[in-house]
Amino acid sequence: MTAVVTVVPPVDVMRPRAIPEIPAADGLPGGVQYSVKLDGFRCVAFARGGRDGAAGAVLQSRSGRNMARDFPDITAAIGALPAGLVLDGEVCAWADGAFAFAQLMRPHAARVADGVVVAYVAFDVLAVPGRDVRELPLVQRWELLGAALEGAGPQVQRVLATTDREQAALWYEALVGQGVEGLVCKGLASRYRSRDTKSWVKVRHSDTRDAAVVGYTGTARHPRALVLVLPGDADPLLSTPLTPPVRAQAREALAGVPDEGEERIAAIGLGDVPYRRVGAGLVAEVRQNVGRHATSAVQRLRYSDR
Repeated sequence: MTAVVTVVPPVDVMRPRAIPEIPAADGLPGGVQYSVKLDGFRCVAFARGGRDGAAGAVLQSRSGRNMARDFPDITAAIGALPAGLVLDGEVCAWADGAFAFAQLMRPHAARVADGVVVAYVAFDVLAVPGRDVRELPLVQRWELLGAALEGAGPQVQRVLATTDREQAALWYEALVGQGVEGLVCKGLASRYRSRDTKSWVKVRHSDTRDAAVVGYTGTARHPRALVLVLPGDADPLLSTPLTPPVRAQAREALAGVPDEGEERIAAIGLGDVPYRRVGAGLVAEVRQNVGRHATSAVQRLRYSDR
């Protein structure tokens, strides 16, 4: 009998490259699928089966960390799916009529108490029970994804997508207020290959992004840099040194944010750097350079509800 599990963690994910304009309907191999660009944690979800479905589920972050304990409701929902199903998507939070990335940094109990909705939004399928489907073209994987999620319930959804460029352009303009960052555009003939840098592209409204502030280096009175979590990645990174105006703003903002103790972060070129962890509530507007280990320069700070 063929084993139902064919793809196991960790998996290297495909990553869209940034382009300045929405591609034409024939601008990618096989035509283009346009989907909304989500504001959440990138996550490969593995339904592993077993007597307790949740115990057999893995939520792999882009860097390989298992986030299952952070999102127990989603873990249970994935665990209830057929063993061997592997999905690519994002864990997203929704509050006050918009995607609420900062809410993902809060404890599960706090989100529940405040009525924050958290769901897994899938945009691809890597495996179905007994079969690795990464070498199938996207147009076939998309049909398999729809079939796999039929009746799955609201906590596991398929992303909003179309092959109509005009419809995609309307979404691009109209959904900014709901926290949609732009569009991800994929070749319908594309295979799921992590090193493919041509078949998936993304179009964002701006190079400036919101990031949750989870800590700082230095002291609260003299902060040197901020520890941030960007949409699409559950793992923190260290900002570039703060400019004097942003440092003054950070000093004022940090005075009202609870200190949750010391932790350490691995920073490129610096090794392990100690930082003070802070509670949720602060958002940094950052500008990034290009690359997996992009540096993030903080432009300004604000509270998540402003």
